[in-house]
Amino acid sequence: MTNEYKKGGTGMLIKLAYRNIWRNMRRTLFCIAAAGIAVFFIVIYSSLIEGMIKSINDTVQVYELGHVKVVSAQYDAESEYMPVQYPVADGKSWKELAASIKETKGVRAVFPRIASLATLQENVVKHAVLWGLDIQNEMAANNFNFTDRSDGLLEGRWPAPGKNECAIGRVFAHKAGLSVGDRIPLKTVSAQFSDKMWSPVITGIFNFDYIKIDEQYIVVDIERLQRLLVLDEGTQQLIIYADDENMSGSIAASVQNLMGKDNVVVDWEDNYWVAIMKTAQYIYTIVFFVFLIVASFLIINTIVMIIHERIKEIGMMGCLGMSRGEIVKVFFFESVFLAALGAFAGVIIGAVITGIGSRFPIRMGDLYGNTFSEMPLSNAIFFQFRPSILIRAWLLGVVTASVFTLIPSLKSAFVEPVEALRR
Repeated sequence: MTNEYKKGGTGMLIKLAYRNIWRNMRRTLFCIAAAGIAVFFIVIYSSLIEGMIKSINDTVQVYELGHVKVVSAQYDAESEYMPVQYPVADGKSWKELAASIKETKGVRAVFPRIASLATLQENVVKHAVLWGLDIQNEMAANNFNFTDRSDGLLEGRWPAPGKNECAIGRVFAHKAGLSVGDRIPLKTVSAQFSDKMWSPVITGIFNFDYIKIDEQYIVVDIERLQRLLVLDEGTQQLIIYADDENMSGSIAASVQNLMGKDNVVVDWEDNYWVAIMKTAQYIYTIVFFVFLIVASFLIINTIVMIIHERIKEIGMMGCLGMSRGEIVKVFFFESVFLAALGAFAGVIIGAVITGIGSRFPIRMGDLYGNTFSEMPLSNAIFFQFRPSILIRAWLLGVVTASVFTLIPSLKSAFVEPVEALRR
């Protein structure tokens, strides 16, 4: 055996370790299950958390900021009131501004938006938000419904350019008892501080799967809202989309230089909730690490038990010429095999679950109502199925379990061969 070992070197130690783990199937299966369950939950929760992060990022980009948003400094200071008397660049034509911004490297599209508070007349719903969009172009550029990956229109059609028409969300329609063809008498305040009475016809009902919009917003054509609010060709906001969201910082800096200090340029990554979720990722990693350490204790206990049960075998190894370091390696390789097999099993099961979950959304709003209404979180959250998540979970499982089983493996080095053979 000694000559065979010397000839095989580390390869022979690995072969011995692999054979040893199958000598007690029940013990081996328990260890594999412990590591597998830990890694499985890491895959599931990592995929779900990244799905939540993606949902927040998509919601911020599509509904609120784009990749970069431009507003006037006065509007930024009073944004919670949605004032319309502070247009971008002191009321210059948004088309001219957009043309200048589009010359910036990496800019894909620029859209005007207006959000104005409105009071409804003769309706149980008393307050809403008029949301002026360049509807045709915006719907072509983004999927406003993340679940169906569509524009979210349920019935009817979107308002025509320049017409006294609007579209409302399905939750809004249900609460207000309205349907396609009805009118919505409402009042808003123009940029000149005058009351404006308006009664647009509902031409469509949409479902964006985002409670804030579905419940409160009335979508109208941007040109019609400009006239109603006496903004001429000015706009309250300019929403900029980049070819690559990672270029938002450089684009924001370039646009800020272009627009001057009287306007505020906001990078989507500076959004409060986006920043919170980035910070939370580090916390989740620590939680996963602790979870793996706890799961590793079963493997640690098993290795200790193996060493205790195989005292005479350890003594025999020593008598046959194996050094203490080589004996430690055998037990350490056993723990690595157990961790690797368990982690692999957890990754495979987790991959199947997250693969299915990436196609069928979790309906957070349906489960918890409006609990998350303040968070820019879509009702539809998809598991994120990515090889990087699976590889990271497997490596984390193997490395953590292996490192924490190194200590009990070292115990075998302190067993004296003569004493071990006497037991």
